[in-house]
This record gives sequence, C-alpha cells and structure tokens, in this order.
Amino acid sequence: MKKAVVLGAYGFIGGACVRALQEEGFAVLGIGRSVTAAQRAFPDLVWIIRDIASVSAEEWKELLADADVVVNASGALQDGSRDNLTAIHETAVSRVVEALTGSKTRFIQISAAGVSEDAPTGFFRTKARGDRTVVASAIDWIVLRPVLVLGREAYGGTALLRASAALPLIGGKAFPQAKVQTVHVTDLARAVAQAATGSLGSRFVADLAEDQSRTFWELTVGIRSWLGYAPWRAAIAVPAWTVRLIGKGADALGWLGWRSPLRTNALKSLESGITGDPQEWRRRGGTSLKSLEETLRAMPATAQERAFSRVYLILPLAIGCLSLFWLLSGLMGLWSFRAAQSVLTETDVAHGIAGAAVIGGSVIDILLGLGVLWRRWTRPACLGMAAVSLGYLFFGTLLTPELWADPLGPFVKIFPALVLALAVAFLLDER
Repeated sequence: MKKAVVLGAYGFIGGACVRALQEEGFAVLGIGRSVTAAQRAFPDLVWIIRDIASVSAEEWKELLADADVVVNASGALQDGSRDNLTAIHETAVSRVVEALTGSKTRFIQISAAGVSEDAPTGFFRTKARGDRTVVASAIDWIVLRPVLVLGREAYGGTALLRASAALPLIGGKAFPQAKVQTVHVTDLARAVAQAATGSLGSRFVADLAEDQSRTFWELTVGIRSWLGYAPWRAAIAVPAWTVRLIGKGADALGWLGWRSPLRTNALKSLESGITGDPQEWRRRGGTSLKSLEETLRAMPATAQERAFSRVYLILPLAIGCLSLFWLLSGLMGLWSFRAAQSVLTETDVAHGIAGAAVIGGSVIDILLGLGVLWRRWTRPACLGMAAVSLGYLFFGTLLTPELWADPLGPFVKIFPALVLALAVAFLLDER
C-alpha cells in the first residue's frame, strides 16, 4: 500500500485530503502541532505531532523517508502570536524540498490562486515564494492553487461568508467590484488524490476554480439564500475606511491569538478578487470541478448551518461583553473600596479581612476580564468566571442573605453572567 503524508492534516483542507487519499487506497500519516485537534479530527489516524514551521530538513528527511506522496495543506493567513508566515510558507517548504531532493517522493503543494511576489498581502507573497522554491527544485512536484474553498465545515473565510450572509434585516455591500470564484473542498481533495496517483503527470502548476465568477455581494446573497433566510429588507454600501478599520482591529486581536477572517490580509484578498483559470487543470485531464450552484446543492443547509452562522456573529460580542463586565466590576470595587468594605464589616467581618476580600475580589475580576481576551486563556478565564460567580453567590448568601431581597437584584444578575461565561467556553472550538 502506498503511503501519503499530509501536513496540516486536521485543517479544513487537510482533513478533506486525508479522506480522499484514504478512498484512493493510500495509507495516510498526519502531521500537525495540536494533539487535541488531531485526535478530534481523526482519532484512528497515525499522527506525528510537530510544529511544522520549526522542523529541520534533517528531521523532515527522517519523517518522510518512506512516503510515496507528501501533501502540504498547512498554512496561515497572517502573522500573529501563533503564526509566522515566512516560517510556515517559505522556510518549512524549503526544508521539505531539501529533505525530498534525491528521492522519488511526489510533493503536492496546496497554494492559492492569485499568488504573486508583488501581491498586496504577506499571505500571497510568502505563498508565492514557497511555490517558487518548489517549482525551481529537482523533485517530483505539483502545485495546486484553489480559489475560495467552500465546504460543509465552516472555517476562516467560509465562516465569515456565512456570518455575513446571516446579518439580520440589512445586508452590507463590501468590495462591490471584487470578483470571486469558488471550488468545493471535496473537489479540491479529489484533485489532490488524483495528482497523488501520478495519472496527471508532474511538474505543473494548476488553478482549481469553477468557470463562472461573481461579485462578493452576489456570492453573499447566494449563501444567504442557501441558508434559508429571507432576502434582506435593505442593503447598504460599506465604506472602504470602515473595512480598513475593522481589519486593523482584527490584526490587533491576532496578536492575542485570534485568527479572525477579518484581518487585513483576508480583506485585501477579497478586495483584490479571488479568481483563477482552470484551463491547465482541464488540459491535464483533471477531475471536474463543481460550480457554486452545484456546490450548494451538494450540501443542503440545515438548522446546524443556520445556528452556526448566527453564533459566529454573536460570539465576539459575547467575549467583549464578558471582558467589559468583569473589568468594570473589578475597577468599581477598587473605586468604591470603602463602600464595598462596609458591606462586609456590617456583617461582623473583621475590618482587615473585609478589605483584603474587596481588593482580592477586584483583582481577580480584572484578571479574568483581561484573560478572556487572550485566545489561549479564553476558556480557562470563562470557567474561572463561572467558578468565581458561584463563589460570590455562596459567600454572599452566607454573609449578606438580605441582598437577595435588594430591589436592584445584585445576586440575581450573577446568573446571566454565569450562563454567558459557560456558553462562550463551550462555543470556542475552531475546528
């Protein structure tokens, strides 16, 4: 049995490639950096857990020694606390090529349509330089460049598209001149599997795209119809400065670990258009690629897709609300220190203990309010918020039970914050 190694095997595209290669009869080994994501995606797959960007050429040579095919489905949209574009798209590719030089292993590079070394985004520039390394090498290579990839699973740009289509009442018209083509993720994966068999030859670059293009607005309207929502009552043009401002905000969040599809690179890519020419793929005898209409018919939307599109919209607001609530709670406790302390001293709590409790509680609230903004700590912070909320309820009831009858309901208001924190903790999974 032939062996295929997939880099980034638990990702949106990588996972589809794993399944297509297995259907083609390959024994597949996956490489990725997260044990949790790997086991969740394919618990029965053989995994090697590595940070692809940091693996040396010597180690790649050992890892790929018996592989017949290597598929590079790894990638990142923009630099951030978890990603370095140069390391992922250039350095890692260069090291893999070096490791495969002199072998008979076929290397399939999944790039992106429209890449260029003078492109307006770092994503396209680094991808282009990685492609150049592959094309200039002496190994057996194929470079596939898909356009906007759609699938039942929503991640990154596809998640953004669904969220945009789910906006209530009024639609936002952004990038009015941008043209977009799509490709179904299973078609992309089948193309990879077909290329892996060798039936198409080697050492060629091919775009994977449907024949027809449309504006981003037309695509959004199509996705809204697919989701089953009624047409918008109105549509408004989104000014370019608003889009740029949103991108800058998402860039800042990227350094806190959030991989928002609203970052500048993604928005610039959409603004420039996402199109390709499938002529070379057809000339090679590649598998047929679905149109957008065929793609949507192949994966009818259900309540699950509609729920996701709305949750994706509300989740950032929920996280921001939690952060603001806990930060203000902590700051107000410090600002009104004497009043907060007196609530406890009136119940016979020692003056020093009451002061320490107010300061300690305020600091914990502030730390939780800040922690929820950092992606790595969002879930622990949410669980911490839930635990602290229960602690406030328990000790508050024990020391000041009369507050349950307070007309402002300070204890009653803890319950919505508790439930919101748990909801965010449960909805955080990206894959």
